[in-house]
Amino acid sequence: QVQLAESGGGLVQAGGSLRLSCTASSRTFSLHAMGWFRQAPGKEREFVAGISNSGGSTNYADSVKGRFTISRDNAKSTVYLQMNSLKPEDTAVYYCAAGFFLVSDYARYQYWGQGTQVTVAS
Repeated sequence: QVQLAESGGGLVQAGGSLRLSCTASSRTFSLHAMGWFRQAPGKEREFVAGISNSGGSTNYADSVKGRFTISRDNAKSTVYLQMNSLKPEDTAVYYCAAGFFLVSDYARYQYWGQGTQVTVAS
């Protein structure tokens, strides 16, 4: 069982930055690929970024490439999402998830955090 807790969300002006963190309770964190997803009101949950268990591979949604960076620190059982040049359309609840494969399909991730709200004001 992996328990995940996100932090770092908040309200920011367009063009600003936020860093989200997701800390896992499990000792098996380093075995898991990690993903960040988001869900805006009235929309489906969408993939934002993912990182392999070692951190050697990453993947991003086209909408965030060049603006967001995913990273992880296995010694701290934490994955990060650095978000720069934020846009109002980035407003959503952001979730981290743990799985066994670096994929963009949310159904392939077994463990989820509670989410953290990110609001970007125009």
